[in-house]
Amino acid sequence: MDVEVLYFGGCPNYRPIVELLKNVLGQEGLRIDVREIEVEDESAARALNFFGSPTIRVNGVDIEVAARAIKETGLACRRYAGGLPSEEMIRSALREGVKK
Repeated sequence: MDVEVLYFGGCPNYRPIVELLKNVLGQEGLRIDVREIEVEDESAARALNFFGSPTIRVNGVDIEVAARAIKETGLACRRYAGGLPSEEMIRSALREGVKK
């Protein structure tokens, strides 16, 4: 399974989301390296289909189901309800990724 966190430099939620993700991976008993990808500019954002920092993808799929259809790209802060994605949102995406 491929798990990645995309972010831009200076994102205040980048480190907290990585820690949250690693905690959930541990709770699920998954030993997976998390790839951390810094999106440096608008052209990189377009190439990576990146629309907000931080973003977690499992097997290339955004963990937030509603965000999977977004086509706009850019260097912007990403807002999740409650500030960070919920543990359940992450857990659900990881379980979906294990099935594939």
